[in-house]
Amino acid sequence: MAYGGDDRPENKGNTMTLVIEAGKVRMEARLNASRTARAVYEALPFEGKACLWGDEIYFEMPANLPPENPQAEAPSGTVAYWPPGRALCIFFGQTPYSPVNIIGRLCGNPEDFKAVKEGETVRVSKG
Repeated sequence: MAYGGDDRPENKGNTMTLVIEAGKVRMEARLNASRTARAVYEALPFEGKACLWGDEIYFEMPANLPPENPQAEAPSGTVAYWPPGRALCIFFGQTPYSPVNIIGRLCGNPEDFKAVKEGETVRVSKG
């Protein structure tokens, strides 16, 4: 049986989960096992002001992390770190402006984030 990311049996119980709250939206996300995901998790909790770019929310976070296997495509529901903007990104339909470090997936309907407005406070904490 093939396992990927945090789904391997030896990682059960070690899954990094975060909670994202923005406006009326509250959703968990499961992080992958990358160095970037670990650094974001260790920086929690933090908050920022939502910036919108198409079907993406991004906001500056308190970490300056290098590119790690940056991806030019991010499917809806992806949580990523954008190194040039020092920003956490939540994708609900938009392709990244430039490559991002993918760090996890939302555990709910990504389109819920369409309700978040520019400038709203986004809070991220450990789940």
